[in-house]
Amino acid sequence: MLPQALTQLTSDELEFQQAIKEFAQGEILPKVHTMDQNAKLDKELIQKLFEMGLMGVENPSEYGGTGSNFFSACLAVEEIAKVDGSVSVFVDVQNTLVTNALLKWANEEQKKLYLPKLAQSWVGAYALSESSSGSDAFALKLKATEQGEHYVLNGHKLWITNAGEAELFIVFANIAPEQGYRGITAFLVERSAPGLSIGKKEDKLGIRASSTAEIIFENCKVHKNQVLGQVGKGYKIAIETLNEGRIGIGAQMLGIAQGAYEHALKYTAEREQFGKSINSYQGVQFQLAQMRTQIEASRLMVYNAARLKDAQKDFIQEAAMAKYFASQVAEKVTSLAIDLYGGNGFTKEYPVEKYWRDAKIGQIYEGTSNMQLQTIAKMEIDRLKA
Repeated sequence: MLPQALTQLTSDELEFQQAIKEFAQGEILPKVHTMDQNAKLDKELIQKLFEMGLMGVENPSEYGGTGSNFFSACLAVEEIAKVDGSVSVFVDVQNTLVTNALLKWANEEQKKLYLPKLAQSWVGAYALSESSSGSDAFALKLKATEQGEHYVLNGHKLWITNAGEAELFIVFANIAPEQGYRGITAFLVERSAPGLSIGKKEDKLGIRASSTAEIIFENCKVHKNQVLGQVGKGYKIAIETLNEGRIGIGAQMLGIAQGAYEHALKYTAEREQFGKSINSYQGVQFQLAQMRTQIEASRLMVYNAARLKDAQKDFIQEAAMAKYFASQVAEKVTSLAIDLYGGNGFTKEYPVEKYWRDAKIGQIYEGTSNMQLQTIAKMEIDRLKA
């Protein structure tokens, strides 16, 4: 059963949320259109994200971070997404994937080396996907060959978010392909590593300012002390980190839907047809009511999953449901927002077309909607058998 008043925030959470809102409105909003046109994040803005502490929300204070929790990271992702989906996923990957994985799997030496950098100036990226391994994540072909005190990586990664800015990559490679997923190992690879290069940058429909690119490994030598977790246990890191990351994507989709809704709500009050504002017509009112209801349901699911994660309770099914539902709602709400704007909504002069473009990716990355449905159904079947 859901706890009562699940969406009610504590005073500290409200203060944090308000600070992010003010930052997003003051620092991000003026740059959104230009970043979208140029398909590139503003460098000065990236620095301000670090200064604001948004690149190390969960990072403990002893490592230079904010020392907050997973729920707060999701709040930040949501609030930023109300203004821009690209900046939101940039912050999301840093917190819910990269920092989260290091906190859980890195040894103390690795934490001391990388967590302060990730809190202060280094961007992180999570390199799992390949051309042959999308939903079938464990079909990856990037090979790691043992060579003395090193592993040598050869192959490619595709669709890697933050690749253009990242200084640290969590890279998944197979040290024993004949063993299947049991050979998958996670490595901490710095951008400066010889043999690592950034390839083609994707020209995307949405979240255009977020860099999505290929990573090429050509005899890339990585020392054995750069293994994250245990050799051959990379599959476990990948599964558990993505389970958590999906809540972050749910928060992003929630924010995108809320942002589009707020614009549409305001526009329907200002736009007049037949002598009165269009929000006085029942047909428009019903659409607004549906949007608001679906957004609130998404918020309940995302917040519940994040709270469960922080409470160290089972959250896998809740995370899958939150991502699935929030991404569906984001596409529906942003599409309706365009409808409510009419012809204006179809132009780049108004903001809602971008929300729609940004929303579509939610049903694809960090596990497609079909993969979320499979997880939900499998857990229900297993529950029935238990």
